[in-house]
Amino acid sequence: MQSIKVIQPDDRKHFSAEIDKLSARLDRISQLNSGIYIDLLKEKSQRYSDQRSVSAAYGQVYSQNNEDGIIAEIFRRIGIDSKTFIEIAAGDGIENTTRLLLETGWRGLWVEAGDAEADCIRNLMRTPIADGRLAFVNDKVTLDNVEAMVEQSGFVTPDYISVDIDYNTSHVWRKLMRFRPRLFCIEYNGHYPPSMDYEVPYREDKFWAGTTRFGASLKAMERIGAEHGYRLVGCDIFGVNAFFVREDLCNEELFIGPFTAEQHYEPPRFSAVAMRGHARHLPFAEE
Repeated sequence: MQSIKVIQPDDRKHFSAEIDKLSARLDRISQLNSGIYIDLLKEKSQRYSDQRSVSAAYGQVYSQNNEDGIIAEIFRRIGIDSKTFIEIAAGDGIENTTRLLLETGWRGLWVEAGDAEADCIRNLMRTPIADGRLAFVNDKVTLDNVEAMVEQSGFVTPDYISVDIDYNTSHVWRKLMRFRPRLFCIEYNGHYPPSMDYEVPYREDKFWAGTTRFGASLKAMERIGAEHGYRLVGCDIFGVNAFFVREDLCNEELFIGPFTAEQHYEPPRFSAVAMRGHARHLPFAEE
């Protein structure tokens, strides 16, 4: 009779370590495939070869969807005034659209509702918080409090505002129009066709449930922007965020027209999102 080998504790440790190594390799392959996919997409599609396109701009230091590169490219074209920002839903401070701005001489406001994320921000960003370069509010944004948050921070003439709160994004965006930044970065719902004007009703107690029902379609965002003097100039290539430039700074010499959802729509490519190169730096860069 053939003996049965009993797995010993040391064997389990070995198997666990090997599985971890394999998982890390698979993650790396996934990242490489995502990067190759995006590079091929940029190379093969004529829409990204136009020098006025912003969707294919390279640059990813602390952003998730190459927003770092898009933001830098747009400001290269339209210029900078106050060098201040507002980010509604700043995450944990490791990954967002304004940390690179903060580390390159900008000042601004971060708002984040999550307690764990807030603890991370207070720890990693203690230097800029202490010296006043970064104002931080740990609270949920609503239509009733968002304007007061900005006013109390003192950053009332921002060059840049980002809003990414999943469910009520479009409604909060309207409240922030009065601050007239040069550039908005706004999350849109790319599941809806580019010609469909759809927006969820505002509900203060509502959260994203992980489904396709959240926020507003790109067409709705185009309409809201136009109503307040902003033009849609592009979306990130992953189909997450739309970029709106104040109309006095926008023309077809700088950006691709027409400034419509049909022109600038990018479908959801969430599975292609990957951090290329080295990992993000955790503490604030001056430390």
